Amino acid sequence: MSLLISRRLLVASGLAAWATSGFAAPRRYDLVPGRSRVAFIFNVSGTQQTGTVPVQSADIRVDPGNLAASSANVTSDIRFAKTGMLFVTQALLSASVLDAETYPLVQYESTKIILGQSGRISEGARIDGRLTLRGITRPLQLAATLTRPAGSAANDLSILNIQLNGTLSRRAFGAVGYPKLVDDPVNLDIRAEIRARG
Repeated sequence: MSLLISRRLLVASGLAAWATSGFAAPRRYDLVPGRSRVAFIFNVSGTQQTGTVPVQSADIRVDPGNLAASSANVTSDIRFAKTGMLFVTQALLSASVLDAETYPLVQYESTKIILGQSGRISEGARIDGRLTLRGITRPLQLAATLTRPAGSAANDLSILNIQLNGTLSRRAFGAVGYPKLVDDPVNLDIRAEIRARG
């Protein structure tokens, strides 16, 4: 999940170098502890609030020879969600909103990657997928950017940064509590640092 960097990653030279170095098949990446999180932005009584939830696990695969064949399956434990105010966090986790005790896990699984016009994930790529929240699974589309750290070589894809952004309707997932106080749309800003497996 869920869920969103200035440098562009998948330039043609970098991909060509990587693809011809024996990494043409999808390559698995692991999350870097402490450098991955899902942020969600929502309005309470007209005031913007931001919450975060750590990424629990992720199965991320990048295929440099066929970027559209890359995939992601990400899970977070909503019981560890936090906002800037304790009472907002308590309301968020309550049975009428996220019902964290009954449905602790939130999962996002990609189903299709649509690349930008240049065939890059760094230029307007879109990820179609399925989000499971409160036991309800619905389609969710995310804008995606994949980049390498500043200063790294063009063909060094051992460490990558991911940013995903999108919007969901909380009502669509049954999180209907406090309708007079909390707006329906929730914006997602998902960021992660991943490292290629040896």
